[in-house]
Amino acid sequence: MINEHRVVITGMGVITPVGNSLDSFWKSMENGISGADKLSCFDARAFDSRIACEIKNFEPGLYGISPKEARRMEKFVQFAMACAKQSLDHSGLDLEKEDKERIGVIVGSGIGSLGIIEEQHNIFLKGGPSRISPFLIPMLIVNEASGQIAIAYGLKGPNSCVTTACASGSHAIGDAFRVIQRGDADVMLTGGTESAITYLGLGGFCALKALSTRNDEPKKASRPFDAQRDGFVMAEGCGVVVLESLEHAKKRGANIIAEMVGFGMSCDAYHITAPDPDGDGASRSMLLALKDAKANPQDTDYINAHGTSTKLNDKIETLAIKKALGGHAKKVMVSSTKSMTGHLLGAAGGVEFIACCLAIKNSAVPPTINYEFPDPECDLDYVPNTCRKTEVDLCLSNSLGFGGHNATLAVRRFK
Repeated sequence: MINEHRVVITGMGVITPVGNSLDSFWKSMENGISGADKLSCFDARAFDSRIACEIKNFEPGLYGISPKEARRMEKFVQFAMACAKQSLDHSGLDLEKEDKERIGVIVGSGIGSLGIIEEQHNIFLKGGPSRISPFLIPMLIVNEASGQIAIAYGLKGPNSCVTTACASGSHAIGDAFRVIQRGDADVMLTGGTESAITYLGLGGFCALKALSTRNDEPKKASRPFDAQRDGFVMAEGCGVVVLESLEHAKKRGANIIAEMVGFGMSCDAYHITAPDPDGDGASRSMLLALKDAKANPQDTDYINAHGTSTKLNDKIETLAIKKALGGHAKKVMVSSTKSMTGHLLGAAGGVEFIACCLAIKNSAVPPTINYEFPDPECDLDYVPNTCRKTEVDLCLSNSLGFGGHNATLAVRRFK
């Protein structure tokens, strides 16, 4: 790539089941806190899985969203707006001094909204088409997260949305990284958002037999790489970062958190939901990210794994890590923060990328909690149960989505 720009992270924002700020989120990571509980937003007695990692104590007004605006925004957009504000505040960007045509937004979402579809379908059945809300379409389309952030701040640079199932947030960050690398923008707000815990969302994943049914022990239900894992715990939330070209960040005297150095993506081309049993696609994604970062497999200190707590994913991701890193796989630290947050679907990549940045910043690797029973097919160092204080230089963050979509982000301590 000609005149490739270095890209740094200068701001971050999270809305998660274990904290609605960077400080509360990281404290939960350090202390191994689970966000799982019995489902509260509707009566789930008819479902096989009756637990979830829901967002708690979220108040749109704290992020400048008026009651009128909130009524016209599904939660995934509200979460994205909240994280955009957090990340901009954290970055110290003074938008009044910036060229807003050089600032863009790419926020991914796997599903976006199901709640408004369910609500308006019921209204249609009872009252006919004349009763459908004119806000139905703008409330359900997934690109509204990126669009409404841009509208709120007048950001006229590159604007897009990625929908690649559970890889959406990571693909969005990767795409934003490329935009800055090639010089098409100076700053990008990017990440993933999701709010699909509804009757249809929960019911659909139950029908796939993808969810944990450890309903009497919700805090122990998400147990990636553990021999007794039985599925993931559905979650909602958002993670957004501010990416900047190094030149732009230095010029304004920004506080640089870390440097994004690589992005790899691939496709299994195998099955609509199951991963390639050879782990080939995920392995290639990691190797492409390392190549992009001009790094060797042995340079990797930590991998934030996709680690869903499903039988197939964890076994095959372990195999993929071994294929990608060779002998170094046994030395690298691997953990799944989904053990605490649950599976944030399209938002997972954004939140987990932030976990990697915080691991570098705080010299600590978040644990895989609920790791009690080793699985012979999952035999790496999963940082079991306790946060590990250690220097971290280079991290990989994996996201593997239905349809065979694989994305790996590489982030490094800024030097």
